[in-house]
Amino acid sequence: MADIVIIGAGPAGMSAAVYARRAGMSTVVYEANMFGGQIVNTPEVENYPAIKKISGFDFAMGLYEQASELGAEFRMEPVVAIQGDAKSGFTVRSEFSSEPAKAVIIATGASNRHIGIEDEERLTGHGVSYCATCDGAFFKGKEVAVFGGGNTAVEDALYLAGLASKVYLIHRRNQFRAEQKLVNMAKANDKIEIVTPKIVTGLKGTDKLTAISVTDMADGREQMIDVDALFVAIGQIPAAEPFKTVVDQENGYIIAGEDCKTSAEGIFVAGDGRTKTVRQLTTAASDGAVAALAACDFVRSL
Repeated sequence: MADIVIIGAGPAGMSAAVYARRAGMSTVVYEANMFGGQIVNTPEVENYPAIKKISGFDFAMGLYEQASELGAEFRMEPVVAIQGDAKSGFTVRSEFSSEPAKAVIIATGASNRHIGIEDEERLTGHGVSYCATCDGAFFKGKEVAVFGGGNTAVEDALYLAGLASKVYLIHRRNQFRAEQKLVNMAKANDKIEIVTPKIVTGLKGTDKLTAISVTDMADGREQMIDVDALFVAIGQIPAAEPFKTVVDQENGYIIAGEDCKTSAEGIFVAGDGRTKTVRQLTTAASDGAVAALAACDFVRSL
């Protein structure tokens, strides 16, 4: 039986593994896809404290090696269920195996919703981004676009307006879903041009993005807009479906405060999959540390 089983080997899960092992807890980490999560697709990380610049892949591998050398056991297996409770103990079941555990940390995160158009994957990291806070600084003084109509999209446009020379805010409807105060701020900003009711239907560029094609939802007409970057802000997809009957959720996100404690005693959550406002590399690592230390305290109390 493991002291702590961690589900997910992104920055939150692997940070939790580091803290759990340093506390002397036997630790098993399950991962369905690849170590590092979304960060491995980021060519350059420049906003992590004390590291001026590093690729997302190198960051993830460094964290994996650190956790592995401390003695964390990694299993490349998708978890399908958590069974049991705090009193009788938990069993984490994957498609291939199961592991008894005294405490569980869910760190399965969330994935950015993609548009689903040609060349989107190829140009991701080369002008196409899903995080304005992460990548906005790379496009200082350049023309960029934001696609989306919620709070995140409008907030991204306002943030980028402080860096870029021009921001196109593209939304499929004339009315935004974002708070009216944010919309008013965007409309009042002379660097932001509202482009509605239109959707992004094409990307242009060989080695990097040079332009986007947008289609009018009313008449179907297309136009080309020259931009150096497209920031996609059309939502995220949390990966907590297998645990919906185990812990309380809200819109697919696991409900927990800054203490990372879920509604189920002995089960903790870390990273982008929990209910919170800021989802960054630093907050994922922070969650991992908090969840691990809370799990360690729980194990010791048994």
